[in-house]
Amino acid sequence: MTDSTPPTPPTLGTPRRRLLADAAISTLARSGMRGLTHRAVDETAGLPPGTCSAYFRTRQALLQAAVERLAETDLADIDAGAGAPTAPGSTAPDGAATAPDGAATAPDGPAALDGIADLVAGLVEHLATTGRERTLARYELVLEATRRPELGAVLAKAADRHRALIEGILAAWGIPLPAAQAPLLLACLDGLLHEHVVGLPGAPFSRTEVRAAALRLLQTFTR
Repeated sequence: MTDSTPPTPPTLGTPRRRLLADAAISTLARSGMRGLTHRAVDETAGLPPGTCSAYFRTRQALLQAAVERLAETDLADIDAGAGAPTAPGSTAPDGAATAPDGAATAPDGPAALDGIADLVAGLVEHLATTGRERTLARYELVLEATRRPELGAVLAKAADRHRALIEGILAAWGIPLPAAQAPLLLACLDGLLHEHVVGLPGAPFSRTEVRAAALRLLQTFTR
């Protein structure tokens, strides 16, 4: 499903801009919104003072770059984890058959929900462990958006991209989900992630428990 990944946003059109956006994300996760300054981003990126302000003149521009970079990396992770094989003779997740033209045939009913639950569990585990920095930065941005309507608009566009990709994945797996239900499902899954990132400190991550919770949610929303 790599062809469904949105193109790189114009704000992040160069490697240097991506580097600075990544540094902004790291700074947000480490120091919070108050610690996010152009100088701090330069230091995190290992670049000369004044570099960040040359590329992102205002705080809003820097925040927007962080949002767009988060969306870019998250969508790539989701797409990579959900991609169905296309080579002839291959099998899709959970043993889905491959059609004569090489396109994977989605499993039916419970098998499809099991496959998506596996995908969700893997993504939550990634975002709660190796991707925890990105998750913390996203929470900082969401809180800041309650005070900055212009940032809220950027986050809303990123959320639309996430929702469209998730809906496309579910449709490819043959899982019906009314459009009005998609935001609610994503909100519940995000709550699951939130619990494992900022919930009880030191609580061990259980992929089995997350998978079971994701499966129950999917069963509820696709009845």
